[in-house]
Amino acid sequence: MADADSISLLLAFSGGFLSFVSPCVLPLLPSYVTFITGLSLDQLTAGEHTARVKRIVLANSLFFVAGFSTIFVALGASATYVGQFLIAYQHVMSKVAGAIIVLFGLYVMGVLKANWLMADKRVHMSGKPRGYTGSYLVGMAFAAGWTPCVGPILGSILLLAGTSEGVTQGMLLLTFYSLGLGVPFFVTALALNTFLARFTAFSRYMRVVTVVSGVFLIVIGLMIFFDVFSMLSAWLVSFGIGWDVQPDDLR
Repeated sequence: MADADSISLLLAFSGGFLSFVSPCVLPLLPSYVTFITGLSLDQLTAGEHTARVKRIVLANSLFFVAGFSTIFVALGASATYVGQFLIAYQHVMSKVAGAIIVLFGLYVMGVLKANWLMADKRVHMSGKPRGYTGSYLVGMAFAAGWTPCVGPILGSILLLAGTSEGVTQGMLLLTFYSLGLGVPFFVTALALNTFLARFTAFSRYMRVVTVVSGVFLIVIGLMIFFDVFSMLSAWLVSFGIGWDVQPDDLR
């Protein structure tokens, strides 16, 4: 894989992490953890977790992450497949995708308003199906939603996947996005007591997070619009740092 593609994966992982720390996800994390584990907040924040509590949190968090990762990776494959179908219009697609991502960035920063993005379309479940299968299904439901904060970042990564040269690359992009969202979720779930103790101090920086997320999307959009990834890949190859990736190599 060329180094330019590694940069794309790093951007996808960063997008997942920014989704995690967004105002739509981070403040609700205790609610998600209590819902998927079936444990009370008192049990989860006890000074000393029993082996049973740790096992419940560990297993259910893994299945929850696996659930939303399944949906995200499938979306990545679908986005890339559509991009391959429209390969004759790849240049136009890159311009359109880049422009849309820049608009997403301006929206996240609060510069633009879009009522259809403001609507919360998460799946609200009154009761979780029992067991690990239930946690997996809740993760899938979480991924199937479209929240005001996660939507623009996820949509931008999907547009990036749509401009990639193969289905495998698109799936990799969404795998790294899922890791960026899932790894901090998993770690925080295991240390919920520490998270709650520090969240109040962190919450004052939420506006900074939204601005950084917006700038992040604008940079990605401009890179796609001006075909920076291809130019960077060619530049690295000329110095023997990377190597060309042909479409057939990514299938």
